[in-house]
Amino acid sequence: MTKPPARRSPARPSPAAGPKSGPKTGAKPGAKAGAKPGTPSGAPSGAPAGTPAGDRIAKVLARAGVASRREAEKMIEMGRVAVNGEIITRAALNVTDKDKVTVDGKPVDAPQDPRIWLYHKPAGLVTTTKDEQGRPTIYDDLPEELPRVMSVGRLDLNSEGLLLLTNDGGIKRRLELPSTGWLRKYRVRVNGKPSDDMLAPLRAGIVVDGQAFQPMEVTLDRQQGANAWLTIGLREGKNREIRRAMTDIGLTVNRLIRVSYGPFQLGQLKHGEVQEVRSRVVRDQLGLEGAKSNRPQPTRRRKPAPDGAKESPKRR
Repeated sequence: MTKPPARRSPARPSPAAGPKSGPKTGAKPGAKAGAKPGTPSGAPSGAPAGTPAGDRIAKVLARAGVASRREAEKMIEMGRVAVNGEIITRAALNVTDKDKVTVDGKPVDAPQDPRIWLYHKPAGLVTTTKDEQGRPTIYDDLPEELPRVMSVGRLDLNSEGLLLLTNDGGIKRRLELPSTGWLRKYRVRVNGKPSDDMLAPLRAGIVVDGQAFQPMEVTLDRQQGANAWLTIGLREGKNREIRRAMTDIGLTVNRLIRVSYGPFQLGQLKHGEVQEVRSRVVRDQLGLEGAKSNRPQPTRRRKPAPDGAKESPKRR
């Protein structure tokens, strides 16, 4: 009797079979070979795919009050910044609170809560940290107990009035952007007798030396002898914009005072005086809603009550 042929089991594919580019079992999509988990983006040893944890190093330095983001990027290019003991020269790097960051060998403090101060800048001071011509700066005039701060925008040498100061480079950059849309108002004294026809180009938008200025809000307040007082509102403050625009229409500015910057007012602040904005107001105006600050809030100093006098009850 003839036996039936033996049944063969189907051939198993060789381990090397199949496309060589197929993903390995257990590999994460997009992971690079040899990538070390937790390595900051831009580090020499490589970086994990996807969005790295943490924030850009320049942003961290700005929030810590070291410098503005742009200035921090220059410091990085100069080799003044190190992360975990290694000097970096590119700002394309993310760090977390576990990384040790130093500038010129000194540890960088953890970012503070954003703070804003109102400062009444007197005329005759330059809005910069150092002046090549040796002129006095606003930092020569600020109180010594004030932490390291940056100015939001500038007021030129002969201008005075409200200047915002902040310890947060991110807030500085945000408030300086024209897209913020905050109106900045100035009281301007000009030599001459302006009329509505003369001021019309300013309200429509004017081009001076090839540079376009956005329409201004201009109000003629009063004529006082050879001078006139105007109130001018800008939403984008370019270098010496008001002075240049006035010269173009035949007027000369002999005094310029900024009286407000968005919701912040100069009010009765005296020349050289500094006043901190309440943290709640800062959060509300900048949309920084969230947990209350754990930093002790400054209290107003009051004169001691006379002996025997009762203290007024606290407001609730």
